[in-house]
Amino acid sequence: MEERGVTKNLKRVPDRPLDGGSFQLPSPLEELRDEVLKSCKVRLYLKRDDRIHPELPGNKWRKLERNLQAARDLGFQSILTFGGAYSNHIRATAAAGHYFGFSTIGVIRGEEHLPLNPCLAYAVSRGMTLTYLDRTAYREKDRPEVVEGLRSRFGDFYVVPEGGSNELGVRGCAEIPGEIEVDFDVICCACGTGATLAGVAAGLGGGQRAIGFAALKGAGFLAGEIEKLQARTFGEKTENWSLNTDFHFGGFARRTPELDRFIEDVERRHGLRLEWVYVAKMFYGVFALIEGGEVGSGQSVVAVITG
Repeated sequence: MEERGVTKNLKRVPDRPLDGGSFQLPSPLEELRDEVLKSCKVRLYLKRDDRIHPELPGNKWRKLERNLQAARDLGFQSILTFGGAYSNHIRATAAAGHYFGFSTIGVIRGEEHLPLNPCLAYAVSRGMTLTYLDRTAYREKDRPEVVEGLRSRFGDFYVVPEGGSNELGVRGCAEIPGEIEVDFDVICCACGTGATLAGVAAGLGGGQRAIGFAALKGAGFLAGEIEKLQARTFGEKTENWSLNTDFHFGGFARRTPELDRFIEDVERRHGLRLEWVYVAKMFYGVFALIEGGEVGSGQSVVAVITG
């Protein structure tokens, strides 16, 4: 297995000026000071991956970067990917295609609804072609005949899986711990497909552990997916991570008044507006574990703010 936190012999997509700002890598690290943390004698740092780029934030860029390079190296001009109607991955892939010279195709779960929601409208504004699969067909999206049917319609393309969750995406996320220049015991991230947690855990040093917070209801199955991603990417799975499924607040893209109050309170006290689909749920869980004593006194925690 490769050295933890290091990816060798990697060609990177060249940096270039982008409309709205250039890339900020490594992403900033900020300490959050809070009375709860002080009383529990825990230090909390925020890994601000949301500041990587205005249109390519967080783990979306980390999971796309190597896929873009692979598509370029293999001579593809077009990228096809999958996602729901509110998928930040769809949005980010459209932006990446715009900035790095690829045409993009988004295969959206469910039926078309007009007018387009802001996420899909943005994707179209960045040149993405949208097509739709009903939910039954979408569950079969990885079958060769489905992909070949899409090729017959759109020509040849490089496939990025839903959420960017392949070996290249996992390796991109494995870089996160190596960018953190303070000692820490625990690193936390939100989980959708599990690729971020799979990579982050693989990038940790001895004595460190990772906790992923699932944004989906009934997401226990993700543990198996994370193990598979690690095995495919690194040749083995690690034992330094856990998946928490207690803070989904009703399921994916669902919210409750309790979560909304928490978001407003964090913004009022710290000037930090949390993205609610993933990040706010993770952040709520981090504070719950700290207050509940599952993170010990004297420990340091890093929360990855993915966007």
